[in-house]
Amino acid sequence: MPTARPMPSFKVWDVVRVPFPYTNRPVRQHRPALVVALPHADREGFLLWVLMITSAGNRGWPSDVEISDLEIAGLPAPSLVRTAKIATIEAGDAEALGKLSKTDRLKVQKHLVGHLKGAHTST
Repeated sequence: MPTARPMPSFKVWDVVRVPFPYTNRPVRQHRPALVVALPHADREGFLLWVLMITSAGNRGWPSDVEISDLEIAGLPAPSLVRTAKIATIEAGDAEALGKLSKTDRLKVQKHLVGHLKGAHTST
């Protein structure tokens, strides 16, 4: 009988590798992402809310945050957190890479709060 795969343990600010969905095409690509919330983390098969991480060579968006410490993040090349792109991923599909530095966390947090305030005022 196959043994059950242990549920991975993640924390907010972890950098993970996940199958990130695209909004403009029916495909998923494995890429790094930043964990920003753990809804229902007390249940089996819990979800991660993640922000897309993209290459710093891509065209930037106004709310992108440059990752200043690639070694801690577990990333091989200059990268950006795209704070405007969020997805929900099953934790079992994620693989730990590293974590975001404290300095970068504050920048990401500021943009997330700004996005949420914008969403609140538009209703």
